[in-house]
Amino acid sequence: MSAGTIKLESLLLNTPVISVAGEMKNDVQGLCYDSRRVTEGDLFFALPGAKENGVRFAKGAVDLGAMGVVAEERLQGFPVPTVEVLSARGAMADLAAAFHGFPSSSLAVAGVTGTNGKTTTTWIIRHLCDAVGRACGLVGTVRYILPGEVETASRTTPESLDLQNMLARMRDGGFRAAAIEVSSHALVQQRVQNVEFDVAVFTNLTQDHLDYHGSMEVYFEAKSLLFSGLKRQKSKKGKAIINNDDRYGHRLLDRIPGIPIISYGQNSGSHFRASNIRYSANGTTFRLDAKGRSYLVRTPLIGLFNVYNTLGALAATSAMGLELRRLVAAAATIPQVPGRLERVPGRRHFQVFVDYAHTPDALENALKALRELEPARILTVFGCGGDRDRSKRPLMAAAAKRYSDKVIITSDNPRSEDPMAIIREVESGLGDAVHESFVDRERGIMRAVELAGPNDIVLIAGKGHEEYQESNTGTHPFSDVSVAARAMATKAAAEAY
Repeated sequence: MSAGTIKLESLLLNTPVISVAGEMKNDVQGLCYDSRRVTEGDLFFALPGAKENGVRFAKGAVDLGAMGVVAEERLQGFPVPTVEVLSARGAMADLAAAFHGFPSSSLAVAGVTGTNGKTTTTWIIRHLCDAVGRACGLVGTVRYILPGEVETASRTTPESLDLQNMLARMRDGGFRAAAIEVSSHALVQQRVQNVEFDVAVFTNLTQDHLDYHGSMEVYFEAKSLLFSGLKRQKSKKGKAIINNDDRYGHRLLDRIPGIPIISYGQNSGSHFRASNIRYSANGTTFRLDAKGRSYLVRTPLIGLFNVYNTLGALAATSAMGLELRRLVAAAATIPQVPGRLERVPGRRHFQVFVDYAHTPDALENALKALRELEPARILTVFGCGGDRDRSKRPLMAAAAKRYSDKVIITSDNPRSEDPMAIIREVESGLGDAVHESFVDRERGIMRAVELAGPNDIVLIAGKGHEEYQESNTGTHPFSDVSVAARAMATKAAAEAY
């Protein structure tokens, strides 16, 4: 990854160093953390991992042309400069920002964190910015949008080196803003260190990722890092945009003294307040009270949770200096967010939606939104991912049972686990509720569509935009939208209402 060249000794002025060995006046032509992708002149970062220590691959990186190695230990016997640091990830974040000329300082940057709503909120922020003439890039779960290209996302928040490169490409390609999903993993692993945020948005916090964080308190602390980091910014005085109706949002308000705060929600004390909410199959309308005025907001998105996502995005973009009246007008043309209550096309007397909901709260919110459309019945298809927080499996089932007329349990991404064992754990949350279970996700989806009658709604939850399925046999192509569309077409040939 190259953005020109810089002397190693000059680059190292941007991060704390414990010790150095070797010639520091050599040119750094690029940065790399994957030894398989090293090119001549790269500085290699030996990152510690859950399973492997990057130091193990340092010699291989040097053999491929790395001009130096940065590691969390003192390396011996290397023919290139070696640098010992306290945190390899922290050093990589520092040096990546410096190498690319601190690109976030040239962009209006919105960071969005929380359990649910990150993807939709960043998607709306980008749309609003674009609609009022401020070209905006996107980094998130579904895709990365850069000048002249769209990339399929490999992870919600990329490694700091990749993220700084993307921001530099946005800057150099004429973009003026960026919307970034910031995951809790990314915050703990310092991936957004040295990204200067104009606004940081907190959507909500519900149970997820406890396999990684261990407890809700640790999870909350991880999310809070985005906001405490605003205090340490060098070139910007960032603003915090907080969901005032979320209990963790309330707690966060008391933890960031000195940071300008803009709250949003239905609470009467919110700076951006929604009321008089009305739902239909074509979208949602609500009254917005903000900045001493009232507005009628129309959005094609459905559901209360999307009211919150829209509120957060409007508050964020307004805080970025954009005119609220124009932002409200642009909300009427928000495009469909892939895999977020995405309606599957098909001329039927029932509807099918695909949603990424993979937490109890997200599933409950999606089902509540669909209930607002007053269907005859809701048929829910969902599963739970393998090698992830097992405690939420029965909670997901309980949410599905509470708001569905028919539940079909199937596989999500079982990964290394036995799919049937996962299903059994999910079933424990259903009690005596009648349901059907299929290890084969395609069969589960086909069955739900087969059972759908006039004015019914089928919700296929868990995988959303994903176009693959992970199991112990590998990663295979799979799209909920494609399978559902095929099921609807097959049903049409056999049965018309």
